[in-house]
Amino acid sequence: MNQRVGRSSIRLAQPVCVIAGASIVGKKEGEGPLGTLFDMVGEDDLFGCKTWEEAESNLQKDAVYMVMEKAGWKAEDVSYLFAGDLLGQCIATSFGISAYNIPLFGVYGACSTCGEALTLGAVMVAGGYAEHVVCVTSSHFASAEKEFRFPLDYGSQRPLSASWTVTGSGAFALGLNQKCRAHITGMTPGRIVDYGLKDSMNMGACMAPAAADTVARHMEDFHVTPEEYDRIITGDLGSVGQTVLIDLLREKGIDIADRHMDCGIEIFDAEAQDTHAGGSGCGCSAVSLAAYVLPKLESGEWKKVLFLPTGALLSKTSFNEGKSVPGIAHAVVLESPAVK
Repeated sequence: MNQRVGRSSIRLAQPVCVIAGASIVGKKEGEGPLGTLFDMVGEDDLFGCKTWEEAESNLQKDAVYMVMEKAGWKAEDVSYLFAGDLLGQCIATSFGISAYNIPLFGVYGACSTCGEALTLGAVMVAGGYAEHVVCVTSSHFASAEKEFRFPLDYGSQRPLSASWTVTGSGAFALGLNQKCRAHITGMTPGRIVDYGLKDSMNMGACMAPAAADTVARHMEDFHVTPEEYDRIITGDLGSVGQTVLIDLLREKGIDIADRHMDCGIEIFDAEAQDTHAGGSGCGCSAVSLAAYVLPKLESGEWKKVLFLPTGALLSKTSFNEGKSVPGIAHAVVLESPAVK
């Protein structure tokens, strides 16, 4: 039987299959170190649309279509969609995938949304409540800047601690007893962790405490050490957040320095592309998982990873009212189907 492990983690009795993944990114992401791995790279970040928000909606629509095509499914084969984005009331999602007419669970965990969607989708499949599930998340640099910071026309300066919101969408097809690219075998849902930081231009430092909390609880609940994993992969901490995470965990007696990877660091060449601390956004961890992590699990190069997208739970309203920036991080255990 599926079971709760420790205080708050979940172990699945039967692994849920990640049958397919799809990734679509913008021009800047396509010019980065992972550029050749993505399924589709846009020539223009408007993707033929009139607004940034419409462009992001199209990213989700196309990513869902692509992952269903890879899985050999039609829309009527999918039991549920788990989807989300960074925009107010998840408008990129609602306008992007409504035409599929698939029952939707809209989820919001800021940049951790991919981990939340995979967790909920896998639990639904493992519990026998769905045969086929699609999880999708997206973000867009320009729509996020307008939502949380300044319109691009303002031309504001960005400090070196700032991250660059990834323009992209990643989608995943989940099911049981089918051809797998990876197995989901467990998860540790995140808690809201707030260290009182108020710098919205330093998201890595704001989110790192939540990542440290989830990693520590995961190790305790499953009675494992970091050596259990080939990689412990955060989604959006960047170079600043990575340092904070490693230091916080060392204070707890946990050292992940030799196996930590951050999608926000991997997706851009920070110096050549002037992205400062690295990448972030709902799309950052999603497209990195689909394009970079899944192939390594599928081949058996990596046997087991802890996938840990991180999110900063703020809005323009909370920031303008002087509130701090809480964080959250959802962990998903992914294992190679090539390893018996």
